[in-house]
Amino acid sequence: MKAYEFPAHITTDGKLELPDSVLPRSLNNQTVRVIVLIDETDAVAEQQQWQALTATQFLTGYSPVDAIYDEL
Repeated sequence: MKAYEFPAHITTDGKLELPDSVLPRSLNNQTVRVIVLIDETDAVAEQQQWQALTATQFLTGYSPVDAIYDEL
């Protein structure tokens, strides 16, 4: 099995864009195995955004009337 490594782009509609000149023409009409590696710095930022969203959504359900339970 041969491996080819090159940068690619995922479009806003979720499609993987490959550079035109990356793969040899001999690969036309063949089944291939695709492995997608994502830069972890983006994953960390996304996780932080999810945590912030979770916290704000949780706190929107809090009412000042509920403060009575804080003193128990």
